[in-house]
Amino acid sequence: MNLYHLTVHKAAEMLNRREIKAQEVLEAVSRRIDLVENKIKAFITLTLDQAEKKAKELDDRHEFTGLGGIPYGVQDNLCTLGVTTTCASKMLEGFIPPYDATAVGRLKAAGAVMVGKLNMDEFGMGHFTETSCFHPTNNPWDLTRVAGGSSGGAAAAVAAGEVYYALASDTGGSLRQSAAYCGVVGMRPTYGRVSRYGLVAVASSMDQVGPVTRNVTDCALVLNLICGYDGLDSNSLEAEVPDYRGYLETNLKGMRIGFPREYFENYVDESVRDAVKKALLKYEELGAVVEETGLPHSKYALPVFRLLASAEASSNMARFDGVRYGYRDEEAQDIAEMMSNSRGRGFGPEVKRNILLGTYVLSKEQYDTYYLRAMKVRRLIKEDFDRAFEKYDLLVAPTTATVAFPRGERNEDLSDLLTIPASLAGIPAMSIPGGMVDGLPVGLQLMGPRLAEGTLLKAAYAFEQAADYHLRTPVLEV
Repeated sequence: MNLYHLTVHKAAEMLNRREIKAQEVLEAVSRRIDLVENKIKAFITLTLDQAEKKAKELDDRHEFTGLGGIPYGVQDNLCTLGVTTTCASKMLEGFIPPYDATAVGRLKAAGAVMVGKLNMDEFGMGHFTETSCFHPTNNPWDLTRVAGGSSGGAAAAVAAGEVYYALASDTGGSLRQSAAYCGVVGMRPTYGRVSRYGLVAVASSMDQVGPVTRNVTDCALVLNLICGYDGLDSNSLEAEVPDYRGYLETNLKGMRIGFPREYFENYVDESVRDAVKKALLKYEELGAVVEETGLPHSKYALPVFRLLASAEASSNMARFDGVRYGYRDEEAQDIAEMMSNSRGRGFGPEVKRNILLGTYVLSKEQYDTYYLRAMKVRRLIKEDFDRAFEKYDLLVAPTTATVAFPRGERNEDLSDLLTIPASLAGIPAMSIPGGMVDGLPVGLQLMGPRLAEGTLLKAAYAFEQAADYHLRTPVLEV
């Protein structure tokens, strides 16, 4: 038995019944990393020595509850006590946080075993995990193709069997888009459902932490641990967290599903449209009522996101000045030169572009013209979703306009076009494997009203059980 192929829930059952040991599970993952990491390049930092110590402690005490003993990875923009957190940037190269992000801390308290920090686009700014200052990440299904971004390291590591699951972040769709390209499950919870404390901020009004897993059941298990109020996050929601496993059923009779026509226009590859339409037929077979609907303002989502996200990023990036932590130019003659050189040499081109655009958008002369108007359109986008959810339980659409493509072949903006609207609205959304095109996975995106993670999980689980796409894995020659 290849233990690295086990699902989270199966591995947890076997650990609890003493059929396997945490050290055996970790050893299987460690061997898998040795075999494929040089091809995938999903990690920035490995923490296998610390993981071995924790696995041994768990075996000695036989403390296996929840996700105890299960190896996982953390995107490198989530702070980890005593382990470097770089955001894939020279600016934070070597930075070691003195605390854990809340989501990381909750998994640690549950006995989960972190094996490393995962690659990403620099500070989450990018589309295909190519702006990392360390290396790009490759797609396990085809090493010449993109893994998505900015959470490409997390999705690729899960798909390749290097970790059982991962914690990642989603601002404009990073987590969902990467999951779609790599054929795994990625959930962006309701804004505020999972604490952002310890997540290095990019666009604070949109950043959210979520799980990347191999199937829907595993996603529910991780959500059970990481969701919940946190007084350290001023935007954390004080809402009861249900046991998400209770939503894992296949009876969809009476569920109303809308598919927004704007997500099926000509910029979406015909093969992707066809795969998603087949998935909608499957939902009808499962008893759901499926109808076309509209989100008319979603066509403005991309420019709105670019303006607002860059504005927030320019503000958040101001703290990286070479004074308190991070990269510092030691050759400067005075503090002004030191700060200028540190930012100039510490940030990569994509981050600099966002800072420049954001500074312009927030300038006194342009604030009303760009930022204020973008905020007004963001409200219209949210109201479109609110109206749709008065009639439908959830919306289903493609996650991305294409399957994963060879590097340098496509327009970057199109990769997030279908994920951005949900981010702007602050609603829960997830991507699940929804089909295959030429041997590459197609992502099926499910979007629901505020705090409707359970509804999404129910619809995702029912589809998953009626299909077999989640069982398909990439074949890596080693």
